[in-house]
Amino acid sequence: MSNFQLGLFVLGGVVLLGLLVHSAWSARVNTPKQAQESAPAVAAPQNEPTFEETSFGALELHVHPLRRLHIDPLIDAVAPINLDPLAAEVTGEAALAAMPSTRRVGTKPFSIEGFNSDLQDWEAPVAGARYSVFQAGVQLANRNGALNDIEYSEFVVKAQAFADAVGATPEFPEMRHEVARARELDNFASVHDAQLGLNLRARHASWSPGYVHQMAAQQGFVPGQLPGRMVMPAAVDGAPPLLSLTFDSQAALAEDPAQSAIRELILHLDVPQVDRAEHPFARMCQAAQAMAQSMDGVVTDDNGQPLAPQALEGIARELQRLYDMLDERDVAAGSTLARRLFS
Repeated sequence: MSNFQLGLFVLGGVVLLGLLVHSAWSARVNTPKQAQESAPAVAAPQNEPTFEETSFGALELHVHPLRRLHIDPLIDAVAPINLDPLAAEVTGEAALAAMPSTRRVGTKPFSIEGFNSDLQDWEAPVAGARYSVFQAGVQLANRNGALNDIEYSEFVVKAQAFADAVGATPEFPEMRHEVARARELDNFASVHDAQLGLNLRARHASWSPGYVHQMAAQQGFVPGQLPGRMVMPAAVDGAPPLLSLTFDSQAALAEDPAQSAIRELILHLDVPQVDRAEHPFARMCQAAQAMAQSMDGVVTDDNGQPLAPQALEGIARELQRLYDMLDERDVAAGSTLARRLFS
């Protein structure tokens, strides 16, 4: 074999070795990172609160345990429903039988409550109780907008039907006044409805769903009810989650999730739903930065631009001002009224 032929042979071997090395490197880079087998078992899905309909037509926040949402004139149009002074009290069974079949008028929650003579408190009617007076309420505004004339008229019809069934007389507030209040409340809510998001993007290798779950669990997230969603539970049992983390649901539902490539996560904070005392934004930033470091990612805005610490500090300052304005309106973030208004 001549020196020339030997050189070509060596050169070919070097090129082939380079191709093999590059192929192995590419396969490693393109294969999603996997969860470590030694990690703890994934927690059970978190029960997230949802607004659901009840048989007596009142709005309730379904959590475990169940909690009652009282009618409040701050965010509800309220109609007292008074019994005849000579009439006996109404039983819970009679009140339940007279209840409307639905808890909504249009897009607004509708409720009827009775004043429990024994407990001396307002509640949704229950069997076995006795009630001396009732009140009906319809929420003035929510994230679907302000109460309108048609919705108010439907509220009157439903409340009147209940009153007739229990032998009582309703006193309705003037529609123009309530609709005007609804518009003003909706304007306030629209301006102060903040929902913040931080994006976490992979720098190099993508992530598998199992790897995401493992890394997020280290920051306090647990699986949510939907594929591709995790939540950070609040300190108070039954309260809405502090934060949520979402990624491509199709990746979570893939036939072989280990081969699903995830390159972006979104951390989300629904500001009015979470008590400021929980410091949710600080915890959001801490979780995002910790995950970025452990997962070889970068925290960015919606345009993919990295977020500097100064930008996050500016958001935190604006957030404190927003909390103050909600407090001044008596709808403090995380309160029952705020959760209803911003839903």
